[in-house]
Amino acid sequence: MSDFAARVASIGALGDPLRRDLYLYVCERPYAVSRDEAAQAVGVPLHKAKFHMDRLEAEGLLTSEFARLTGRTGPGAGRPAKLYRRAESEISVSLPGREYEIAGHLLAAAVATSARTGESPIEALHREAAERGRDWARATATESVATPLELAEQVLARHGYEPRDDDQRMVLANCPFHTLAASHTEMVCGMNLALVQGLVDEIGSEAIECRLEPGEQRCCVVLSSR
Repeated sequence: MSDFAARVASIGALGDPLRRDLYLYVCERPYAVSRDEAAQAVGVPLHKAKFHMDRLEAEGLLTSEFARLTGRTGPGAGRPAKLYRRAESEISVSLPGREYEIAGHLLAAAVATSARTGESPIEALHREAAERGRDWARATATESVATPLELAEQVLARHGYEPRDDDQRMVLANCPFHTLAASHTEMVCGMNLALVQGLVDEIGSEAIECRLEPGEQRCCVVLSSR
């Protein structure tokens, strides 16, 4: 299952009203919740609470642990109860795909670097973005692609850019930072260009040109073969 499909499935698990009530009840408690407590709180039989809470755990929305609720230990203390907490991992789905968390990390890192070194925030942002692009390339398997441009397309598609062929060039039909780009166009477009250029540099291809070419309803970066 793709990462996108897995995230959709996780959030979709909350579409069931009972499952949603159980999830919200667990989230509101400052301690791990037993099946018995959750079942009583939402007014359902224990077996239903067990089924739905285990489903929420399987989808990554809850985590579980085991403990004896009586406080007794040793023989005769009974079996430990399964307790549930909200999972620490974050799950989000955006349509079209957006990556505002990445932008936030890059901007925060640039500000921290600028304060430490005296480098301008924009220069630091471009350097941080280029390094993120190189990280993307390093994390991508290359066995299934024939050309560097195809590899760039594969990586950019994975991160929501929606690359498309357009008259012997590759345009990016979606900007993962769309809202930020609308209000801070120059800064975000420069960040995008540095990110994609870092990706291309790590691929090691001098045959790909990245340039700013703003257009309606797409990312400002365009790629083409030299």
